[in-house]
Amino acid sequence: MTSVTPATEDAAGRSAAAGRPEEAGRVDAAGRSEVAGRVDAAGRSEEAGRSADGAESADAGTATDVDTATAAAGRAGRGATTGALHRLPSLTGLRWVAAMLVFGFHVGTMQIVAEPEYRQIVDWVFTLGLSGVQFFFILSGFVLVWSARPGDTKRAFWRRRAAKIYPNHLVTFAVVIALAIYWADPVNVKVALANLFLVQAWIPVDGYFYSINNVSWSIACEMFFYLSLPFVLPLIRRMRAWQLYAVVVAMPLLILAMWPGQQLVPEAARWWFTQIFPVVRSFEFWMGVAAAELMLRGKWRGPGLLVSTGLFVGIWVASMEWIRAELWTTVLAFGYVLVIASAARADTTGRWSPWRSRPLVWLGEVSFAFYLVHVFLIKAIFRFTGHTGGFPGWQGPVVAVAALLVSLLAAWLLFRFVETPMVRLLNPRRRARPTPPPPRVIRQRQPDQSDSARRSGPDRGSPGSPEPRRPPEPRRSPEQVSTGAPEPGKGSTGAA
Repeated sequence: MTSVTPATEDAAGRSAAAGRPEEAGRVDAAGRSEVAGRVDAAGRSEEAGRSADGAESADAGTATDVDTATAAAGRAGRGATTGALHRLPSLTGLRWVAAMLVFGFHVGTMQIVAEPEYRQIVDWVFTLGLSGVQFFFILSGFVLVWSARPGDTKRAFWRRRAAKIYPNHLVTFAVVIALAIYWADPVNVKVALANLFLVQAWIPVDGYFYSINNVSWSIACEMFFYLSLPFVLPLIRRMRAWQLYAVVVAMPLLILAMWPGQQLVPEAARWWFTQIFPVVRSFEFWMGVAAAELMLRGKWRGPGLLVSTGLFVGIWVASMEWIRAELWTTVLAFGYVLVIASAARADTTGRWSPWRSRPLVWLGEVSFAFYLVHVFLIKAIFRFTGHTGGFPGWQGPVVAVAALLVSLLAAWLLFRFVETPMVRLLNPRRRARPTPPPPRVIRQRQPDQSDSARRSGPDRGSPGSPEPRRPPEPRRSPEQVSTGAPEPGKGSTGAA
């Protein structure tokens, strides 16, 4: 089946997703990658948008409704942060770094640069570039838990996520369809409908999961994550700290287990199973979920941002030089979660972070839109210029930079005129708690003399005042009666 993808199947075609190896080589006409160890095609997700409130969308579309994630911290029993909402601008800035890794990877796999010397540099720098999508998935889980709203309903959560993802998806879908019609490329209606409703990642058939706007397969994965999270989060909340750490460690190991596990799947579906299948790709998401819960409870014990960054750089270099390709995703996942958690902690504690500068935060805000537009814009450049084998000499690097700038401009337009207004329009507003009526003030009258008189009772001897009660008279004994002695308390009058 032919899907609407001008030119070759997504640049990324089949590269070795996010560090998960494939065969060797670059990308053939079918979009199959060569170079072992390249990473998966077209990327896995955006981030997660902006923050749930700034954070929640941070998820890939998910992600950050984030945008700088905000979290209702200080929930009962979670003493990691104070009761105030905390923004996580460093995570937004890191989203741009991940988006650039994906872009650089596609510059290599789509062979914009034809000059062998320049091409070798691009390949070396961005060999692991598509693992940036893995970062997006981990970040998505982290931000959505961090920014979870107390008392939120499933319906409200799903509506916010759809408002973050679908408008951008619909616009880019329409643009790619329009380009296909313009170039007279065939459009498979079934494929187009699967892509439109973001279910293509569930179909293990060539021409479906990489279709229309090729990178949208990762959004289909994110939709599965969003549907699952409200059901799983109550269980996460009840887990003990050691169980959450077990999740953080187990998820990368499960990813590694998929490498030999694919032997149980028909050969034609192995690529889909390890690189696309939403259930398998959710392992990275749940890793971020568990890490965020540990952070909220104040139980995360990872290193600081500087050390975490150094560890990640070491893992990155070791992966490129010495670590086998099938181990890439596992080791990089540990590096990514360390950087994400330490950056979040730097933001909440006010410590220095290089990732929350204004330019980086702005770039992070448009990173979801950038992710969605960059592949089909690169293909459009090839088609409109008539180059199918890359650009020779110095033209290759120049075209790559031009593609970056054009994609960034298109991303800003999409963010400014589609994503932002539609999120505001479609997101359910938080209902303000009714303001309790002011307490009723009862004015008390100052006591006057008459009040004092009433409280103390009438004066003795005043008119109308009752006579004071006399104590009962003591009874006289028989001896006193016979002798004529006076009653007790009464003396003799002295009368004769």
